[in-house]
Amino acid sequence: MTPPWDISVAVIITGREGILMLNDETRRKLRLMNVGEFIDELEIQQQDPQTLALPFDDRFQLLTDGVYQRKYNDKVHRLIKTAKLRLPKSDIHDILYIDKRPLNRGIIADLASCRFVDESRSVVFQGYPSSGKTFLGCAMAKEACRQLHKTRYIRLPDLLEEYAEKSVLPGGKNKVLNKYAAFKVLVLDEWLMPELSKADVEFILELTERRFDSTSTIFCTLYKREDWVKRLRGGTYAESIVERFAHNTTWIETGDVNMRQYLSHA
Repeated sequence: MTPPWDISVAVIITGREGILMLNDETRRKLRLMNVGEFIDELEIQQQDPQTLALPFDDRFQLLTDGVYQRKYNDKVHRLIKTAKLRLPKSDIHDILYIDKRPLNRGIIADLASCRFVDESRSVVFQGYPSSGKTFLGCAMAKEACRQLHKTRYIRLPDLLEEYAEKSVLPGGKNKVLNKYAAFKVLVLDEWLMPELSKADVEFILELTERRFDSTSTIFCTLYKREDWVKRLRGGTYAESIVERFAHNTTWIETGDVNMRQYLSHA
């Protein structure tokens, strides 16, 4: 069934003379129906003689496109803001492909399409300090936001600290687990950098279990895959965590080029 506001807007803006001027009452009603963007787009059209000269169907299409783009941009902006990216200005278009940096343009482009999110696959950016892991993770997270996926960035030390603080409260453990299990894309920076306690590993196991096969996780880490079990204290829990990302994860080496140093001399 067509929403009532669709009919209202059509009546307001159509007619033999084309787009009509809006009175204050009409503006008020449009804003109450949460379609105030139509007002802005209509006023833009009224100021453009070339647009007013177009057939009404063409003008209505431009109006619809303009409102859709405004709403899309606003939602992307909110998603990026709530993702709390460490490097909010990072962007896939600014990734540097330089000599000695083992980044494959084709693989990066495929990841930027966010197909890995649709397939609930994960990504690991692994390399030396200052090799650009955080930048790459944040750039991919921003693309996920542009694809309207609910996304969050957090350093593993901060996540573990939050869990430790909330776990002493009634229901606190589940609240933290539910919160971070819900993000379609979760960027875990400084992955395996801190020394982990048994409680930390148990938390990570439960979180990865809840996220496995339904969400995507982006790991930014110094450690190669063969070091993960040891960094997770070894044993069954460690092996179970690693196994969850053994077959559905894209591993990308970022190399040993110090990008901070490189950019400081660029």
